[in-house]
Parts: sequence; structure tokens; C-alpha cells
Amino acid sequence: MDTAVDPMNSESSFPGSPQEFLASWSASRGNLRRFLEDRALPPIDEQSQRAAGEASAAAAVEETFGIELDAFSSGVDSVSGSIQAAGGIHISIPDPDIPQDIGAAAFFDVDNTLIQGSSMVVFALGLARKRYFRFSEVVPIAWKQLKFRFTGSENAGDVAIGRNQALEFIKGKDVADLVELCEEIVDSSMIEKAWPGTRELAQLHLAAGHQVWLVSATPVQLAQILARRFGFTGALGTVAEVEDGKFTGRLVGDILHGPGKKHAVAALAAIEQLDLARCTAYSDSINDIPMLSMVGTAVAINPDKKLSQEAARRGWQVRDYRSLRRAVRAFGLPALATAAFSLGSWRMFHRGQPEQPDQRPS
Repeated sequence: MDTAVDPMNSESSFPGSPQEFLASWSASRGNLRRFLEDRALPPIDEQSQRAAGEASAAAAVEETFGIELDAFSSGVDSVSGSIQAAGGIHISIPDPDIPQDIGAAAFFDVDNTLIQGSSMVVFALGLARKRYFRFSEVVPIAWKQLKFRFTGSENAGDVAIGRNQALEFIKGKDVADLVELCEEIVDSSMIEKAWPGTRELAQLHLAAGHQVWLVSATPVQLAQILARRFGFTGALGTVAEVEDGKFTGRLVGDILHGPGKKHAVAALAAIEQLDLARCTAYSDSINDIPMLSMVGTAVAINPDKKLSQEAARRGWQVRDYRSLRRAVRAFGLPALATAAFSLGSWRMFHRGQPEQPDQRPS
């Protein structure tokens, strides 16, 4: 009687932990058959082989990240697409004089966490100025971003519509042209919008030997240029499929929004052997709770109202670099209102006074 092989308990065929299993499985880009063959499982028929591999991967994903295999596979696709776009997994080489703390990393959202305001609006307006597309086509993107900033939330319909519009805009366009425009827009309009406090946090992580990653719904090319300019390890972004140097109009993996960020970070952690309990995530938005809640340390940067409340409930750190908000917290709204009223009254009073003659001796 044949004995069934349990892949998770086969010391000769599989790594000894779910994390090691996922690192190898992720590196195979989800090709379960190739992965199993490389691991020299006893010969079994293709259907059984696939079922065994998927069962093992699903169990490891659930135990390690608490997500389903399909979600993890989508994250692998997003990470793989980001690696392909960058030409390698790491964008910047760490300082050789700094000992690397293997397994530790920091994940930063972009909009209003690293960059003031919406990178997509700045990006879209920059492309329109370069006549990459018309200003009228930017309006829906800008409206959705303004709606998000005022309401503090995005619904799935807005995200899906925005994704489809963006993919349609770039369909058939040359990737090299877009990258060149991205570099111009980043250098002329985005670097100066970076929050100094957030940049300082990122530099502290790098100085401690941690990896530093941007994780953003913004196009991966834009996110990776930002990461390169700031000397970060790498960037995960929304990946548009490329064939023969042109965009096809199709998406690779998830749009990195909400749960999509968690799926991509899970895949990256598996590939890079990161210990998420020793990692830190930073964001301004309640939509990033899935990513924030999967790491050992979560920090709310310039948080929206809902994230601020959630951070208080969970005991997460909060850092607010917005001057008005910081002033309100430091002095209180009544004191600021009184000061503003007094200043305004003083200006009105002096504006209404007749100009005094020059009393200086001639």
C-alpha cells in the first residue's frame, strides 16, 4: 500500500518552516509544478502534484499571513511585476559601512505620508502639461482624489473606475517615454513636497540597517523613481502589463490599495525573508489598516480622522507633520482662534488708520 506524502512534513523535500516554504514557492513565481519538481518530490501524477503543492502553499500562507492563497498569489504577481519594472529586486544598494539588520524593514505609503497631497494628481497634471493626455481627462482623477481627501474614504467602485481609466490612458504608449516623464515630474514637482519628518524616519531605518520600501497604489514606475531619489531599498506599486516596450492596458496583480498592499507585502516578506514582527508600516489612511495591522509596529502619519481614532484604540504611534494640526494639538483650537481673531482685528485697525507723515528730521 502506497503511503501519501505530506509535503509540509517531508524534511527531504520541503523547507522546515512555512516561511522558508513560501520563500521558495514565491521565487518560483507561483509555478507549483516547477517548484515541486525542483524540490524532488517522489514522482506523482500532475493532478496530485498540483493539489499537493497548492494545499501546502495554502496552509503556509494561512499560517504565516492569515490570507488566502489566491490573494498571496496576486501579491506575488505584483511583486514580480515591480521587480521586472525596476530591473531587479533592490533599487538602491545599502551603505556598506552600515551592518544590515536582516529581516527588518519599513513600509511607507506615499500620498500624504511621504509626499504632501496626492501623487496621482501631481502626476496626472504633469502628464497633461506634457500633452501625454488632455486636461479634461485629468478631471475625473482629480475629483476622486479630492473626494477622498474630504471624506477620508474611497469606495471600491471609485478605485475600480480610476484603475480602468488609468490603464486605458496608457494603453499602447511607450514605457520609456512614461519613465522619462515620471523622472521630470518627480524632480520638478514631488521631491519638494516630501514631508521632512517622514524622510527623517526613513533615514533612521536605513541607518539601522533596515530595508525601506514604498508601497503605493501609484504607478510602479513613479514609486520606484521616488524610492531611487530618496535612496530607499525599493518600491512596490500598481503594475501595468508591458509587452514589447508598450503598455497593454492590462493590470498585473492587485492595484495596491487597501488589501492589495497587504498581499504584496506578504509576498515581499516571503521572498526577502522578512520577519513582519520586526517590521514597521507607515500610512495616513484608514484604507491601509490591512498593511498596518500585519507588522510589529504601526505608525499613523498625518492620519485621517478614522485612522486617528483607530490608532488611538490600538495604541499605535501617531506623527502629525501638518502645521495647523500640530498647532491645534499644542495650543488648543480656542487659543488659536483667539490669536487669529486678534491678528485679523489688528490688521483691520491699522489698515483703516491714516498714513502718518514722516517725522524724521530732514
